[in-house]
Amino acid sequence: MSVGARPEPPPGPYLVVGLARSGVAAALTLRARGEEVWALDSGSADSPALAEAAARLREAGAAVSLGDRARFEGDTARRARSLVKSPGVPREVPLVQAALSAGLTVLGELELAWRLLDNRFVAVTGTNGKTTTTEWIGHILRIAGRPVAVAGNVGTALSSLVGQVAPGATIVCECSSFQLEDTLAFAPETAVLLNLSPDHLDRHGTFERYTAAKLQIFARQGNDDVAVAPLGLGVEDLGGCARRVCVGEGPAAELSYAAGELWWDEQPLLTAGEISLPGAHNRSNAMAAAAACLADGVERDAVVEGLRTFAGVAHRLEDLGSVGGVRYVNDSKATNVDSTLVALAAFGAGVHLILGGRGKAQDFTPLAAPVAERCRAVYLIGEAAEEIERALVSSDVELIGAHTLEAAVQRAAEAAAPGETVLLSPACASFDQFSDFEARGDAFRALVTALR
Repeated sequence: MSVGARPEPPPGPYLVVGLARSGVAAALTLRARGEEVWALDSGSADSPALAEAAARLREAGAAVSLGDRARFEGDTARRARSLVKSPGVPREVPLVQAALSAGLTVLGELELAWRLLDNRFVAVTGTNGKTTTTEWIGHILRIAGRPVAVAGNVGTALSSLVGQVAPGATIVCECSSFQLEDTLAFAPETAVLLNLSPDHLDRHGTFERYTAAKLQIFARQGNDDVAVAPLGLGVEDLGGCARRVCVGEGPAAELSYAAGELWWDEQPLLTAGEISLPGAHNRSNAMAAAAACLADGVERDAVVEGLRTFAGVAHRLEDLGSVGGVRYVNDSKATNVDSTLVALAAFGAGVHLILGGRGKAQDFTPLAAPVAERCRAVYLIGEAAEEIERALVSSDVELIGAHTLEAAVQRAAEAAAPGETVLLSPACASFDQFSDFEARGDAFRALVTALR
């Protein structure tokens, strides 16, 4: 399939707002193209990570303003023509609103990078399973002998691929709702929506707005593109003009699950038991990955081998092994209630669950029943600890206010008996105590290692 023409980036000079991973990558990419760049972040220069980012950008020739000085004023206001927004920056912040009022083009780092990359794109979004499915598609394409780069919300900022990835490579890109809401023309050749449930309502306000952001992945696709989505999604119109490829159970699905087997084109692919990752949620992820690849013409044998051999991703039900007969599992990527429900469903009784972090205006009460069924104790950390405690009080499971991850691991290690599991599956964002879920998971892994 051919790659659609990309619009040119909007004109500079540029404001780049938000200097986390994607903002820094966008600013460096623009500087490498010779563009004038002002890089702004409201965070404190006392932050080691932000100070390091600022030093890199200044060395590359960008002007950097941090903290109270990161405002849209003076020379910047007169000369800037476009603003590139890091996904963590809400559109409602005064700086972005001032830029919009001044007539600047405002776009996200995902949109900018897509315009600068002429590669074929497979874009993946959904409330849960994005990282696993994105990496799974990359794994299948490698088995098929196709050059591939995996990037986006999954870890590698998309902008960092500009000038680095081979023209014939397929880019498999994980897309968050934060990234998609800042798209203007983004139209991947293949788009995958895995599922939808309430998430990030602290940012989007309503489930309807969150859903609208997710559906931007399909909105501008053309007739030659592919849109993969599950049956029973609850959305009448996905938008766009792409060929629809449905996954699920029943004859309406192009890639279906029936009688313990996955089927494509009315022929069996493999049995569900052959899929490398266990659980119904991973079967759904596998089906979406397979459908995206098969619809793109990847050979069936390569798809089957990829479904059998994928090893999974870090921070998602990552088994860290046992200490003193107690199993430790890192599910730091579970940043919402639905993800934690999936994690709990993978275990029997005897779970010591670590919950908490920064809440996202979500309802924690659906956790009460599975906690009562599977958990011996729950260790509460972070800003949302009291809110979660109120939601779980009916479970009659011991709720322990640990406050920090270190204290939670220590308390759980002391209480857990051989054959039981200590599970970090927080159902919350990490930003109250950690820079991101990876840092939280890495800290958990280090704490477990120290127990040995």
